[in-house]
Amino acid sequence: MTKPESSFDIIVYGATSFVGKIIVEYLSISANKTNEAPLRWAIAGRSEAKLLTLKKVLDLDKIEHFIADANDEVALRALAERSKVIMTTVGPYALYGETLVKVCATTGTDYCDLTGEPQWIARMLEKYEPLAKQSGARMIHSAGFDSIPSDIGVYVSQNKAIELTGKPASHIKMRVRKIKGAASGGTIASMLNVFKEAKENPALRKVLVNPYVLCPTGHGFKARQKNHKKAEFDKDLAIWTMPFVMAAINERIVHRTNALLDNQYGNDFKYDEAMSAKTGLQAWIFTLGLGSFVLAASISPLRKFLANYVLPKSGEGPSPKAQLEGMYDMRFYADLSNGHQLVVKVEGDRDPGYGSTAKILSQVAICLAKDVPNLKGGCWTPVSGLKDSLIKRLERHAGVSVNVISAK
Repeated sequence: MTKPESSFDIIVYGATSFVGKIIVEYLSISANKTNEAPLRWAIAGRSEAKLLTLKKVLDLDKIEHFIADANDEVALRALAERSKVIMTTVGPYALYGETLVKVCATTGTDYCDLTGEPQWIARMLEKYEPLAKQSGARMIHSAGFDSIPSDIGVYVSQNKAIELTGKPASHIKMRVRKIKGAASGGTIASMLNVFKEAKENPALRKVLVNPYVLCPTGHGFKARQKNHKKAEFDKDLAIWTMPFVMAAINERIVHRTNALLDNQYGNDFKYDEAMSAKTGLQAWIFTLGLGSFVLAASISPLRKFLANYVLPKSGEGPSPKAQLEGMYDMRFYADLSNGHQLVVKVEGDRDPGYGSTAKILSQVAICLAKDVPNLKGGCWTPVSGLKDSLIKRLERHAGVSVNVISAK
């Protein structure tokens, strides 16, 4: 199906959310500072008053705005029919995201989001990927800090491994060496909703622990994957490690990428993520703290108490100063078939969840709008759909760097 000519390249839906505002400011500054054709973009949300305030603050009088509630299929369809791409920040996606996915899949409108909710992605794949393939909509979930650094880090590592040895690496470990940034209320709300769903639906727990839950039917992967649940000493790297909360989504996106790239990483590929710790004491303190949070979030009264009195509320997040001072350094250690090890570093120049994520998601949307005209409709991961075009954009315009720092 061929979609009619659109009025806009991109519409930012959820423009007045915490990360939405950062995206709009980023686009207002950088959208037309390249040699490319000018970007045609607009903003949308459910509150016209908030949209008008945002436009006034950022001096965006010439940028059009549209009103649409997350559950208003008619209004969302009107948005989708006017734009090549819709990027959405409206979460938790399990509560507010399905109608827009349905509309984009039906109208042939490209789509990208920031979800880190694997149980919701699995439902969307089952319900709407056939529609997207039919309409030509190219849809990309998890297009922020989770899970693009992981996805591109593994992709670059495997390409280098094949270049050096003729074979993909059998096992890659990602270790977060450094990270500085704070979670916003929106991220916290999404995490709490996952715990709520798992408590209400015991069958969902099997979905959440399956590393291949997002892979297409018939993928054939059976390799047992390591799950970092506690503090551990990694003898191979000679470092202490502790759980990484984003591993639950990142690992699943990476395995789906492998499947969509026709098993480019191998049928028995193993991948795991953890954070580096300076000492064993730090690793154990963090692990115990995280475990206490998970336990509390799994109990309804405590979860409500945390949401109402302890944790950041939706719309709250790190200050502009904290965003600028934030950063991340992720290392990918690949075991090569020749017995040597390859190390790739992925870095970002802002706080991961917001300053960097805003730039990353924006470049995914621009990449969909401008760079991949031959990509077929369907539900893609960032790397399987956009490949090197995305990496080039991230390095040029989003403060992300990808470097091979050790290879034999």
